[in-house]
Amino acid sequence: MEREKICFTLNNSPVEIHCHPGERLVDVLREQLDLTGTKEGCGQGECGACTVLLDGRAVNSCLVLVGQVAGRSVTTIEGLAAGGKLDPLQTAFVQEGAVQCGYCTPGMIISAKALLMEKHNPTEAEIKEAIAGNLCRCTGYIKIIKAVQAAAASRFEG
Repeated sequence: MEREKICFTLNNSPVEIHCHPGERLVDVLREQLDLTGTKEGCGQGECGACTVLLDGRAVNSCLVLVGQVAGRSVTTIEGLAAGGKLDPLQTAFVQEGAVQCGYCTPGMIISAKALLMEKHNPTEAEIKEAIAGNLCRCTGYIKIIKAVQAAAASRFEG
Protein backbone atom coordinates (compact mmCIF):
# COMPACT_ATOMS: atom_id res chain seq x y z
CA MET A 1 0.00 0.00 0.00
CA GLU A 2 1.31 3.36 -0.99
CA ARG A 3 1.66 6.13 1.56
CA GLU A 4 0.34 9.59 0.75
CA LYS A 5 0.77 13.04 2.22
CA ILE A 6 -2.38 14.02 4.09
CA CYS A 7 -2.82 17.54 5.42
CA PHE A 8 -5.47 18.62 7.90
CA THR A 9 -5.94 20.83 10.94
CA LEU A 10 -5.52 19.04 14.25
CA ASN A 11 -6.38 20.86 17.46
CA ASN A 12 -6.11 24.21 15.65
CA SER A 13 -2.68 23.46 14.17
CA PRO A 14 -1.83 22.36 10.63
CA VAL A 15 -0.63 18.76 10.37
CA GLU A 16 1.06 16.95 7.50
CA ILE A 17 1.47 13.20 7.78
CA HIS A 18 2.51 10.44 5.42
CA CYS A 19 0.36 7.33 5.67
CA HIS A 20 -2.03 5.14 3.78
CA PRO A 21 -5.32 7.05 3.38
CA GLY A 22 -7.21 3.88 4.34
CA GLU A 23 -5.83 3.86 7.90
CA ARG A 24 -8.31 4.55 10.64
CA LEU A 25 -8.14 8.01 12.16
CA VAL A 26 -8.04 6.60 15.70
CA ASP A 27 -4.89 4.63 14.84
CA VAL A 28 -3.16 7.62 13.25
CA LEU A 29 -4.02 9.86 16.21
CA ARG A 30 -2.75 7.37 18.76
CA GLU A 31 0.18 5.71 16.99
CA GLN A 32 1.58 8.37 14.67
CA LEU A 33 0.60 11.60 16.42
CA ASP A 34 0.91 10.37 20.04
CA LEU A 35 -2.51 11.70 21.03
CA THR A 36 -3.63 8.91 23.33
CA GLY A 37 -6.60 10.70 24.88
CA THR A 38 -8.75 9.28 22.11
CA LYS A 39 -9.44 5.68 23.14
CA GLU A 40 -10.47 2.63 21.18
CA GLY A 41 -13.06 0.60 23.01
CA CYS A 42 -14.83 -1.47 20.39
CA GLY A 43 -13.50 -0.58 16.94
CA GLN A 44 -17.05 -0.71 15.57
CA GLY A 45 -18.49 2.72 16.43
CA GLU A 46 -20.63 1.35 19.24
CA CYS A 47 -18.98 2.65 22.43
CA GLY A 48 -17.99 6.26 21.67
CA ALA A 49 -14.59 6.05 23.40
CA CYS A 50 -12.92 7.24 20.18
CA THR A 51 -15.15 10.27 19.61
CA VAL A 52 -13.49 13.34 18.11
CA LEU A 53 -14.83 16.49 16.50
CA LEU A 54 -14.60 16.53 12.71
CA ASP A 55 -15.42 20.01 11.46
CA GLY A 56 -17.23 20.57 14.77
CA ARG A 57 -19.33 17.40 14.58
CA ALA A 58 -18.86 14.43 16.92
CA VAL A 59 -17.74 11.32 15.01
CA ASN A 60 -16.32 7.92 15.93
CA SER A 61 -12.70 8.04 14.79
CA CYS A 62 -12.59 4.25 14.52
CA LEU A 63 -15.01 4.56 11.58
CA VAL A 64 -13.26 7.48 9.85
CA LEU A 65 -10.39 6.88 7.45
CA VAL A 66 -7.55 9.37 7.68
CA GLY A 67 -7.94 10.11 3.97
CA GLN A 68 -11.41 11.46 4.77
CA VAL A 69 -10.02 14.21 7.00
CA ALA A 70 -7.75 15.77 4.35
CA GLY A 71 -8.36 19.52 4.33
CA ARG A 72 -10.67 19.32 7.33
CA SER A 73 -10.45 20.10 11.04
CA VAL A 74 -10.11 17.45 13.77
CA THR A 75 -10.32 18.23 17.48
CA THR A 76 -9.38 15.66 20.10
CA ILE A 77 -9.71 15.84 23.87
CA GLU A 78 -6.17 17.25 23.97
CA GLY A 79 -7.33 20.17 21.82
CA LEU A 80 -10.00 21.41 24.21
CA ALA A 81 -7.65 22.83 26.81
CA ALA A 82 -6.15 26.19 25.84
CA GLY A 83 -3.34 28.17 27.35
CA GLY A 84 -2.72 25.54 30.01
CA LYS A 85 -6.32 25.84 31.20
CA LEU A 86 -8.96 23.14 30.96
CA ASP A 87 -12.06 23.73 28.90
CA PRO A 88 -15.03 24.60 31.17
CA LEU A 89 -16.59 21.26 30.22
CA GLN A 90 -13.47 19.39 31.35
CA THR A 91 -13.48 21.37 34.61
CA ALA A 92 -17.15 20.58 35.18
CA PHE A 93 -16.49 16.85 34.72
CA VAL A 94 -13.84 17.02 37.44
CA GLN A 95 -15.90 19.19 39.80
CA GLU A 96 -19.06 17.09 39.42
CA GLY A 97 -17.22 13.78 39.88
CA ALA A 98 -18.22 12.63 36.40
CA VAL A 99 -14.89 10.86 35.96
CA GLN A 100 -14.41 7.41 37.42
CA CYS A 101 -12.26 4.93 35.50
CA GLY A 102 -11.84 7.64 32.85
CA TYR A 103 -11.88 5.41 29.79
CA CYS A 104 -15.09 6.84 28.33
CA THR A 105 -14.44 10.37 29.57
CA PRO A 106 -12.63 11.85 26.53
CA GLY A 107 -15.31 10.66 24.11
CA MET A 108 -18.08 11.70 26.47
CA ILE A 109 -16.62 15.20 26.82
CA ILE A 110 -16.17 15.54 23.06
CA SER A 111 -19.80 14.49 22.44
CA ALA A 112 -20.98 16.99 25.07
CA LYS A 113 -18.77 19.70 23.54
CA ALA A 114 -20.42 19.17 20.14
CA LEU A 115 -23.81 19.61 21.82
CA LEU A 116 -22.77 22.78 23.66
CA MET A 117 -21.40 24.25 20.43
CA GLU A 118 -24.92 23.90 18.98
CA LYS A 119 -27.09 24.55 22.03
CA HIS A 120 -25.98 26.90 24.75
CA ASN A 121 -28.51 25.69 27.32
CA PRO A 122 -29.54 22.13 26.44
CA THR A 123 -32.29 20.28 28.22
CA GLU A 124 -31.60 17.05 30.08
CA ALA A 125 -33.23 15.15 27.21
CA GLU A 126 -30.93 16.86 24.68
CA ILE A 127 -27.89 15.99 26.80
CA LYS A 128 -28.98 12.36 27.04
CA GLU A 129 -29.47 12.22 23.28
CA ALA A 130 -26.06 13.82 22.61
CA ILE A 131 -24.20 11.30 24.78
CA ALA A 132 -26.33 8.30 23.79
CA GLY A 133 -23.54 6.92 21.61
CA ASN A 134 -21.06 6.91 24.51
CA LEU A 135 -21.09 3.93 26.83
CA CYS A 136 -20.02 4.26 30.45
CA ARG A 137 -19.89 1.31 32.81
CA CYS A 138 -18.96 3.24 35.96
CA THR A 139 -20.96 6.41 36.53
CA GLY A 140 -24.58 5.67 35.73
CA TYR A 141 -24.56 8.91 33.66
CA ILE A 142 -26.15 11.09 36.39
CA LYS A 143 -22.93 12.94 37.23
CA ILE A 144 -22.08 13.22 33.54
CA ILE A 145 -25.41 14.93 32.83
CA LYS A 146 -24.86 17.23 35.83
CA ALA A 147 -21.41 18.13 34.53
CA VAL A 148 -22.78 19.10 31.12
CA GLN A 149 -25.51 21.16 32.78
CA ALA A 150 -22.92 22.86 35.02
CA ALA A 151 -20.70 23.69 32.04
CA ALA A 152 -23.70 25.16 30.18
CA ALA A 153 -24.71 27.19 33.27
CA SER A 154 -21.15 28.50 33.76
CA ARG A 155 -21.46 30.40 30.49
CA PHE A 156 -24.07 32.65 32.09
CA GLU A 157 -22.19 33.29 35.35
CA GLY A 158 -19.66 35.97 36.10
